[in-house]
Amino acid sequence: MTTDGSAPATVPAHGRAGRDLRAATGVGLALAGLVLGSLLLWRPAFVALALAVTAVAVWELRDAFALKNIRLPLVPVILGGVLMIVGAYAGGHQTMVVALALTVVAVLVWRLAEDPPGYTGDVAAGIFVAVYVPFLAGFAMLLLRPDDGAWRVLTCILVVFASDTGGYVAGVVAGRHPLAPTVSPKKSWEGLVGAVVACVAVASLAVVVLLGGSWWVGVLLGAAAAVTATLGDLAESMIKRDLGIKDMSRLLPGHGGIMDRLDSLLPTAPVSWLVLSTLVPAG
Repeated sequence: MTTDGSAPATVPAHGRAGRDLRAATGVGLALAGLVLGSLLLWRPAFVALALAVTAVAVWELRDAFALKNIRLPLVPVILGGVLMIVGAYAGGHQTMVVALALTVVAVLVWRLAEDPPGYTGDVAAGIFVAVYVPFLAGFAMLLLRPDDGAWRVLTCILVVFASDTGGYVAGVVAGRHPLAPTVSPKKSWEGLVGAVVACVAVASLAVVVLLGGSWWVGVLLGAAAAVTATLGDLAESMIKRDLGIKDMSRLLPGHGGIMDRLDSLLPTAPVSWLVLSTLVPAG
């Protein structure tokens, strides 16, 4: 996704790995419209969208873990996710951390009602998913809190999109040296370079134009985001390989599941919040 290697020279209807490019493009445009509309018209709508998206992502992971006989405590993780996301937007990072702690306790207690076998694995999975999805998504809510929060979130999204696009193009054109052959064979070091270049260029422009910040902040953000986006993509690929699946679900034609769209965004959100909240005053 971010640093793919070689691809067929012509892709009339289907891309690499049999992806339907027409369907993927249509779904991608629809998602972009939904995100932009909620961000720019009424920010609470974006919070509601984040709640829905994270709930579906948790559900996908619950079904995927079930393939390995791991019973994810769905109810406390989803309810805890609501607390984390709403808490982050309404109360800030301290509220979000407290909500995570309460979620961990709820997972431990919820699983007590079932048989002892598998308790440790189920609880570990629940805590992992609570951190991986709603907690990391909560940093997008922290980005959203300032007066210019919509532009901060948009900057994060644009940088991740640049990483994906720059990595894909560079990988297709020049990809020769595998980045992580045992995890994602089509990703290349050349693709990673393309991701870094695209990220730095887009982040620098976005920070200056959308946020009124300094160009060097964009360089820092772009370089960091290229790394986190790539690592997030690789981490999700490792999870899917471990579970023996290609996509988290078939919810989004041409894309896979919701988690297949969030893999790069989730780990990039906290880095974007840290860089922007520290180096770009809210305005």
